[in-house]
Amino acid sequence: MTSRVPQSILDALTDVEMPRLRPDPDANNHVEVGGYSVPMYRSGCLVVGSGAAGLRAAVEAKRRGADVTIISQSAWGGTSACSGSDKQTLHTANTADQGDNFKDMARSIRAGGAMDEDIAYIEAVGSTRAMASLQFMGLPLPQDRLGGTLRYKTDHDDVGRATSCGPRTSRLMVKVLATEALRLDIPFLNQTTAIKVLTQGAGDARHVVGLLAIRPKDKSDANPYGFTVFTCTALVIAAGGPGELYRDSVFPNGCFGTLGLALETGLELVNITESQFGISTRREGFPWNLSGTYVQVIPHIYSVDDAENEHHFLADYYRTTQELASNVFRKGYQWPFHASRMLDFQSSLVDLAIFREGQKGRRVFMDFNRNPLPVPGDQPFSLARLDDDVSNYLKTAGASHELPIHRLRHMNPLAIELYKRYKVDITTDPLEFAVNNQHMNGGIAVDTWGCTNVGGIYAIGEAAGTHGVTRPGGSALNAGQVFGTRVAEHIAASRQAVMPQDADVMDQAAQAVAGIEATLTIDSELTAQEIRKQVQTRMSDSAGILCHPGDIRRSLADAQVLNDAIRANGVTFTRPAEVARVLQWQQMALASEAVLTALDTYVASGGGSRGARAVCDPEGDALPMAVTGPLTDVRFRSEREVDKLEQLIVRLAGQRMVVSRRPNRTFDEADKAFFERDWPAWLTGAIYRAEPE
Repeated sequence: MTSRVPQSILDALTDVEMPRLRPDPDANNHVEVGGYSVPMYRSGCLVVGSGAAGLRAAVEAKRRGADVTIISQSAWGGTSACSGSDKQTLHTANTADQGDNFKDMARSIRAGGAMDEDIAYIEAVGSTRAMASLQFMGLPLPQDRLGGTLRYKTDHDDVGRATSCGPRTSRLMVKVLATEALRLDIPFLNQTTAIKVLTQGAGDARHVVGLLAIRPKDKSDANPYGFTVFTCTALVIAAGGPGELYRDSVFPNGCFGTLGLALETGLELVNITESQFGISTRREGFPWNLSGTYVQVIPHIYSVDDAENEHHFLADYYRTTQELASNVFRKGYQWPFHASRMLDFQSSLVDLAIFREGQKGRRVFMDFNRNPLPVPGDQPFSLARLDDDVSNYLKTAGASHELPIHRLRHMNPLAIELYKRYKVDITTDPLEFAVNNQHMNGGIAVDTWGCTNVGGIYAIGEAAGTHGVTRPGGSALNAGQVFGTRVAEHIAASRQAVMPQDADVMDQAAQAVAGIEATLTIDSELTAQEIRKQVQTRMSDSAGILCHPGDIRRSLADAQVLNDAIRANGVTFTRPAEVARVLQWQQMALASEAVLTALDTYVASGGGSRGARAVCDPEGDALPMAVTGPLTDVRFRSEREVDKLEQLIVRLAGQRMVVSRRPNRTFDEADKAFFERDWPAWLTGAIYRAEPE
């Protein structure tokens, strides 16, 4: 069966070439820092990260007159450019094909709890502007013949606000924004790793003055580590999430994020207990989320043991073939694991079953050339025997084909093309996959303008903790676009970044270098590889989809021991080229302790299962069932409603993490704007100075 879409169109939407960067700008001058001859680059606004959120902030700030520089560890190498799913979602404004009610949309965004209501409303209102400007820059969002945007339903989205350019949606977003950044002639320094934030002042007067980074291109005999100093009055942190935190991860390799950097800077983190986990191919090959049509075509899922014996393991969980097949389908728009969906034979029982197969040492596959095998004693699979929601969807899509691969080619041929690019042909071969970490919903705490608790520092995208416990699929891309614009507006309104920063930052840079030298040693027993092993094993085994209070507490104690050892003895390395990675793993160890501290605090105070994790408890009130009987080993606590109303804040105080709580900010839906009354606040810039209560 051939696709309805010509191959040339499929190729164009799959092979998205990124624009070529211009030559690096020259340093303004060289300075002596801690005995090293270090290049210095001066800017008004420094953006760390070249994903969709960071590029949006850079473009919008430049348009508003700011002096902007972008630095990136790996241009076009982060999650925006390299990650996704079958038709990667951009969550936009729409309700039931009747225009949109932003208040309804905000309720959907914050429905999981632990999210500020004003931020949810900001993301809803800003979505139309974000989407329209992306279309203006050339993002090919699909339309019908009358100009309406084609949409579909995704996870935590009961209305259908999702749209997509295909599996490369966020890469296409990066491309159009990068093209615009180059058109605006924004300086871009690639292969640049942010290491230390430089600040001046104390208390509420503390503010950013620059950043210490490592650039291999700047290495010399007088600067063997490649230290580089950037000055700025505004720093936008947009370097993504902590993908390296977990062994079982679908993040591209090398995604460290900035949580450890933020902690060392004195920034507060929020909601870092909240992540997303779901089925995806492993990062050792081609990491990709298996949501949407990959599972909506209902492939056969099985495991293989060491003796190469196949196991139809889902039949050990579901009561009928129809129930099994229908819940495999539902993983398409209920992709993230959620504890409550393990109950009543719902779709997260699929995730649990796959996870437990992995614990047995078995490899799990989906085969698109076979329909699901029947549950023993029940009728065989048939498209005529599916739950109504599943049957209606496939009928509407016209996917009545005999085999999953034929249904996939009909519904989404790009899903096939994508894996072919990485030498995996799912038309002939089964696809190996597992349950992996995919997204950090928490991050650096920010206000309604993206400001952190340190003056001049902003955080956006996955680096920012603007999400609550759950979020509609694709809303993270929308949030990055909305807050990238708002941060730029706030920077422009302050006029703080019109000219390059020319303050003296030598003392701060020297202190940062001295701190790094104290960490680097040649006689420590700790290596970056050992830190990685400890951190990733702890997080995947003790802080994955199944959490046990005792395991969390023990893992936290081990994480504290590791960080104490790093402080006392440093980390060894064998050559200067390893230094950036050594420092990133040192910061990742801090991030791991912060996550475990927050998780331990939440669980020890009686917190229950929500979002990413099931808090397993032999006294728990929720007991998943399988066809074989109760699954007593995963009995769990249900979430408490009171926990939805507040957020956990984590900061580094001395050598230990400190956790506090604050209630969600509320949004009065009855408080309507009035033009004549409120226009002066816009004209005078008062809206940028208003602090939320």
